[in-house]
Amino acid sequence: MTDALRERPGRIDPAFVVILAGVSAALHVGKLPPALPVLQEALGITLLQSGFLLSMVQLAGMTLGLAVGLTADGIGLRRSLMTGLLVLFGAGALGGWAQDATSLIALRALEGFGFLLVSMPAPSLVRQLVPAHRLSAMLGIWGGYMPLGTAAALLSGPLVIFATSWQVWWWGTAGLSLLMAAWVWCAVPSDNQRRPVPALDSRGTDREAWSQRLHQTLRSPGPWLVALSFAMYSGQWLAVIGFLPSIYAQAGVAGSASAVLTALAAAVNIVGNMASGRLLHRGVPAQHLLYTGFCVMALGAFLAFATLPFADGASLPPTIRFAAILLFSAVGGMIPGTLFSLAVRLAPGERTVSTTVGWMQQWAAFGQFTGPPLVAWVASGAGGWHWTWLVTGACSVLGVLLARQLGRQLEPGTAV
Repeated sequence: MTDALRERPGRIDPAFVVILAGVSAALHVGKLPPALPVLQEALGITLLQSGFLLSMVQLAGMTLGLAVGLTADGIGLRRSLMTGLLVLFGAGALGGWAQDATSLIALRALEGFGFLLVSMPAPSLVRQLVPAHRLSAMLGIWGGYMPLGTAAALLSGPLVIFATSWQVWWWGTAGLSLLMAAWVWCAVPSDNQRRPVPALDSRGTDREAWSQRLHQTLRSPGPWLVALSFAMYSGQWLAVIGFLPSIYAQAGVAGSASAVLTALAAAVNIVGNMASGRLLHRGVPAQHLLYTGFCVMALGAFLAFATLPFADGASLPPTIRFAAILLFSAVGGMIPGTLFSLAVRLAPGERTVSTTVGWMQQWAAFGQFTGPPLVAWVASGAGGWHWTWLVTGACSVLGVLLARQLGRQLEPGTAV
């Protein structure tokens, strides 16, 4: 790709437009929790149905991540991104008219598909839109798209719903996706402009067999290692952040304060993502960042949840425990930023970057799908949250072991 396409004087960097598209897609994932109490009252949604609404996006990622990654590599990265934004627009717009839980659950599944079409090609697009010396920093910023979108939804959703209705909240996020699709169309160069593409058939799809890209990806150790590492991170992060409102409610914290504290805990994750990009750019080995992230997550969860034998089973003061949660999320944020960089580097070929990211996303969704129930099961058996650190600590230990193996896949002394 030429420098003229990378740098457009007077215009926002196309790579930032791609990142903003990811944030707008993440809003659809995070828009549900603020609306759940209203939906339960307005549509008569049960607690079980609420659980399906929350998990449906992750279920789509857990089952379709690799397939969507293959599709993105085949039909074109920009085309996949725009299609995903349009799917999010359509599903969100229709969701605002939903009259029952069944239709809303089905549309949440469709939103999950649209989210994958946006998130799969984005790292590969960023790779093609920025010079090599800026790649690590930009991928670190991209790694923060999910916590940024989630935090924005947690903060703005209650305000919009209180001032208007949950339907307006749904239509607003849908309209934002439509605007982002138009911006991507205007600002991001087409696949043919960015790089030569293989011959396409009459339907506009890649003639290269998808099975070849699939085999090339799954027979390489790099995609497996980054995918399993992401599962170890995502499962424990969502378990801790996702249950914070319940934990605070049990502690008697007001709902408004709980929303702000939870949004802050999610938002500081962006700090680690951006820091990882800068540190990788300065030559800090990716393996060291993963070690640090997993070890600090284990320590933060222990300080936040464990009871202290030398203090007659008491926990640390609430202020210190919340600071530990912030540490858990902020430093842990170095893990996804680093893994996105590694996914781009360890993909077995240029045409398999989205497929590798899809495989990583599929395992990340698996972690998010299984982590919270596991923590809840342990908490139910223990009669409290004080053994949560044991589950998150086990994930961190496995993450450190995987990081060790990832280090062996990289050339000694070479920064990502």
